[in-house]
Amino acid sequence: MLLAIDAGNTNVVFALFDGEDIRARWRIATDARRTADEYVVWLRQLLELEGLELNAVDAVIIGTVVPRALHNLTVLSEKYFGVTPMIAGRGAAEWGIALDVEQPDSVGADRALNVIAAHHKYKQDIVIIDFGTATTFDVADYEGAYKGGIIAPGINLSLDALVGKTAQLPRIALESPEDDNVIGTTTESQMLIGIFWGYVAMIEGLVERTKAQIGRPTKIIATGGLAVLFDEHTDVFDHLESDLTLQGLHLLYQRATHAS
Repeated sequence: MLLAIDAGNTNVVFALFDGEDIRARWRIATDARRTADEYVVWLRQLLELEGLELNAVDAVIIGTVVPRALHNLTVLSEKYFGVTPMIAGRGAAEWGIALDVEQPDSVGADRALNVIAAHHKYKQDIVIIDFGTATTFDVADYEGAYKGGIIAPGINLSLDALVGKTAQLPRIALESPEDDNVIGTTTESQMLIGIFWGYVAMIEGLVERTKAQIGRPTKIIATGGLAVLFDEHTDVFDHLESDLTLQGLHLLYQRATHAS
């Protein structure tokens, strides 16, 4: 089985692939100081719940946007799974796509992996909106080349900044509004309207501008934990793909092993 590890700014996600299918997925808060020994205590218990032992994992691939986390994840792979992990974007696991931007080395692993997975499935011009710590818009053409994109603050970051930089605004839960009303009558409702509907307006506006600049039929693909929440209130998305980054890791691993 393949263990795919997606180390993001907020969470590290572990996905256990049994052939083409994800058998199990687990997430833990990102902490670059977390040691391999700490990871394995947690993972061993989760594997046992699946009726598996550590030796069920015979391959590991890691994609990370947190460079400091890579060392301990590599030690985890080598010490406890007995395999040298593939690192997304390096060596045998090079991207295999054109990064048609001014600074290709600065493209985040998650963004390249999303493009790989989305192009494999749709094979046309695409815009991928990933709702993570930041909200990113990534553009790839019909040949699978990464053409650039947009980085915006994630909605939770925006909410944290609003509350943290004001003296009297309360902390509110981010949730789906009960209706389409955009005139709030309480402080809390006005905050939710501003954050939520403001974010929807940003998404719709940026998608409209991006599609106009591309000038060809374009699929809009949403991924990330909050994609479902926004999909209920806009028709801008053509597809929801909850595991896009993990699927990109799986594809990259397959291509690397087949090439070798």
